[in-house]
Amino acid sequence: MDSSLTDQQQDKYRSYLHGEGEKNTNWKLGAPPNYDTVNKLFEEGRTKIWPPASLEEKVQNLVKTWEMEMFNKISFPDYKSVKLQNFTVSVNGRKPLSLEESRKLGGGYNSFMQTTLPENLRGYNPAQETEHSSHLAFTTAFPRGFALEVIQVYSGPPSIVYKFRNWGYMEGPFKGHAPTGELVQLYGISIFEVEFFFDRGELLGGLMKGEKLASGTDQAALSCPFLRNTG
Repeated sequence: MDSSLTDQQQDKYRSYLHGEGEKNTNWKLGAPPNYDTVNKLFEEGRTKIWPPASLEEKVQNLVKTWEMEMFNKISFPDYKSVKLQNFTVSVNGRKPLSLEESRKLGGGYNSFMQTTLPENLRGYNPAQETEHSSHLAFTTAFPRGFALEVIQVYSGPPSIVYKFRNWGYMEGPFKGHAPTGELVQLYGISIFEVEFFFDRGELLGGLMKGEKLASGTDQAALSCPFLRNTG
């Protein structure tokens, strides 16, 4: 980590966010995101505290760094956590996608929420969402962010298999459903290079407990500019 940065500029869990190496990075919002709020949520809600420099801590920080780059960097050459020429991502056994293919599906949340369910059964329909609308939907529902921790690492390099947990509090509306304030979380397994297996229903079920709201109410929750800075 760049020792010339102040404590406020550094991030304890993510690399390639600040410093000389990022001076020419193209950020989606024009500047690096601030993760202070979601880091606080992570530290208050995590179930594991891994020893410094342990394999578990390294895997956890790598995943956080990769997420940060995926959600916030415009140009693929600015991604430093993966090898661009070899990178693909597969979710729940679906066809592996390159970065470009993932972005064409809407990137970010939308690429992870792909499904073969009939359209009338989709609480969240990725076919009707864009990168912007999907990011807006989830950051509105989780104003403090959607934290991630690595619970267990089953095998080390060259093939890393680990169990992860994501969680947040539904303190904003989601797709016409009122906020509940409740904890929403999901557990999954990931295999580096990079493949994810999880139940999207764990996430969507928790976001659809609230009463149905009048049309358009979700968008009114855009008040906080911080929301755009979380991944």
